Amino acid sequence: MTRTERIGASEESVVPAIVESGEFSELVDEGQTISLAQSPLDGSLGIFVVPTHTAEDPTKAHSTRLNEEQPIYFVNQHTPPSAERRMFLADTFAIFSALRKLVTAPEFQSTTSLGEDRRVAYVRKLAIDFVNFIKECWIHASRPVARPGGPLQFSSDHYRSLYTCFSLFVVLFIPEEGYANAPVGDELMEWQNTHFIEPSTEEGDQLSGLEKPWEDDTFWPYLTRAIIRGLNKASTFFLSVLSGHPSEEIQHLTETLISLIQSQPRLDNFSSEKEFALSTRRWKDKVQALRIGLDRVPESKRFDGFENWWERLSDIVGVLEGRGDVLKRVCEEQGGDWKEVCVAWGIFVDPRMRRDDLFETAKDIIAEMPSDPTNLEDNIHAAMFSGQFEETLHSSSQLDLWLSAHLSEFMGATGLLQVKEDADLSPRDFHILEYAEYVYCDHALWHITIEYMYSCGEIGKSRGDQILERVPLRFFQQTSDHATAERIRSGDVVGVLKEVNEACLQHRREGVRRTVCKIAARNFVQEKNYGLAASYCTSAEDWSGLGHIVDHVLEEYVQGSAFFVEHASSIAPLVQKLSTQPNLSGVFYYRLIFVTRFARLQGLLRRKEYADAASDLVAIVREDMAPASWWAVVLYDSIPLLDYEPKLLFSSSEASLLLRKLEDISIKTSQGAGLEYLNVLSRRVHVKEQADLLKELKLVRLALARYFARCAVLDG
Repeated sequence: MTRTERIGASEESVVPAIVESGEFSELVDEGQTISLAQSPLDGSLGIFVVPTHTAEDPTKAHSTRLNEEQPIYFVNQHTPPSAERRMFLADTFAIFSALRKLVTAPEFQSTTSLGEDRRVAYVRKLAIDFVNFIKECWIHASRPVARPGGPLQFSSDHYRSLYTCFSLFVVLFIPEEGYANAPVGDELMEWQNTHFIEPSTEEGDQLSGLEKPWEDDTFWPYLTRAIIRGLNKASTFFLSVLSGHPSEEIQHLTETLISLIQSQPRLDNFSSEKEFALSTRRWKDKVQALRIGLDRVPESKRFDGFENWWERLSDIVGVLEGRGDVLKRVCEEQGGDWKEVCVAWGIFVDPRMRRDDLFETAKDIIAEMPSDPTNLEDNIHAAMFSGQFEETLHSSSQLDLWLSAHLSEFMGATGLLQVKEDADLSPRDFHILEYAEYVYCDHALWHITIEYMYSCGEIGKSRGDQILERVPLRFFQQTSDHATAERIRSGDVVGVLKEVNEACLQHRREGVRRTVCKIAARNFVQEKNYGLAASYCTSAEDWSGLGHIVDHVLEEYVQGSAFFVEHASSIAPLVQKLSTQPNLSGVFYYRLIFVTRFARLQGLLRRKEYADAASDLVAIVREDMAPASWWAVVLYDSIPLLDYEPKLLFSSSEASLLLRKLEDISIKTSQGAGLEYLNVLSRRVHVKEQADLLKELKLVRLALARYFARCAVLDG
């Protein structure tokens, strides 16, 4: 029985509960406790009940619970991404990679190669790529279409929140080249009207269809908000409607107001900020003149029977005058929030407000009109408007770890984050690693995970190493395809192993590459692909591993495998390759030489090329190639060569050499080293007793005796 549940960062919850609340002490009294193990594949946890076996009372370990079927719960801090979410992560990773390549380039880091504005311009282009991509995802998620995999893992509203947050970050902190110290009001107004449309188009359509729209309760609120939002077309249209108002005073005043709204200076219309400031002062003088005219309207004419139009118009003029108290009150009355006040502040109250000025202004406004504590998106906006970068990242991580990671990357690229000298992790690295751990829960995205980790200093590199060492290499899945299997067996590195190899080389993780090669070698040994296993051991400079592979190949001979010669031949090319290796241990190299020469001997015997076989056998003995445990086997294989007729295959001196080696084995055995010298022969001929093994060796002695007898006869 297994269960998978999403768990929080500080508390694990599984359903149904392993132990009910408040009953853990009873579980301990029964001699059990709860344990867990982490999967190296995706970081998930396996939670289960285990016995404690306490020394004080061993009987407690014999609980009746142990006789029951105990479930194992598989839990993960993060929900693995769905197919569409995975696509989102992978596609945005491409932009992240481009940004990393940019910020790590020497010319970007040089203070002389590029000016600050130029650097920001390059970063801005990639940030806008992020914004445009998130927008496309939001539009895609908003389409009411049937999806094969069911509902989206993240709603369209979630992607809309990412869109508003990232685009606001670009507006505030990555301005266009040359606009870093320019007034920010117009840019913020464009951002607000793009993402938070007020007043609604439906309200305008409804009012425009009325004969006397000023008699509708929504008319003045709509008109006021349209003016605050800078919607000049809608504002002038409904102001012109007032030409039919029964009050002559309002008709005259609105004509002037229309002219003011249409002529309000915008920074983009001027070649310099100085001209913009001069034009704004002149425009403010005209607004002041309108105020004077408005104040001259008699009290008796300020009410039209439906509304006190004078108060409504006075509020509008107060906003145009730049009176902050009026702006705050009007926005609050009409359901606007702190964002609307902050943005309008840069249009009407302080048209020359720069980004640094905005941060202080926003803090004061938010203190009076707090952001919604239950709305993460609103909290992120508030933190950005206030210039609080760490708070921005904290709230962003609660909304989506993707957002906090990529915001921190751009903050790091533009120098917005302060790094403490004594900190183990910078804020940027902390949020990148948090996101990488989330991506890690989907093991199919390992190549993305390590890219984020390796960008985070030594701690990130250490974590990335652990991921690479645990990537499933999937050899057996790959080799299910015949063509791919042949490529692997011919030494072509393909599939996941090739990707891991390339990742190690790209990030200069030589130690990890060698570890992965060792893992690959063990996998190929299991498949009895000894040639490729030996190749990977050589690549990892794992000489002891190479020795084990030689042992495996020799074991094939001991077990009587018909493929021993083929297996040994697959590792034979390494002999020449390793002959020039400076740091190779001689023991393992000579073992490798022996197995290849011994396999050649067996091949010659199999093909009945006895003359060459005899020559090889003598060479093995003369050059002392064989390990001590294999001397007896080599001599045992000489019997058919010694008995071969009609001609002699050995010279007298060569036969004497074999006899001396046989005598050495007999002497060593008599001195108590029989296990060392006869063990392999014992397994090869399936004889266990030493006395019986010595009898087997007597067959070699007998063959040598017959051989010497034949030599004597031929000489005579």
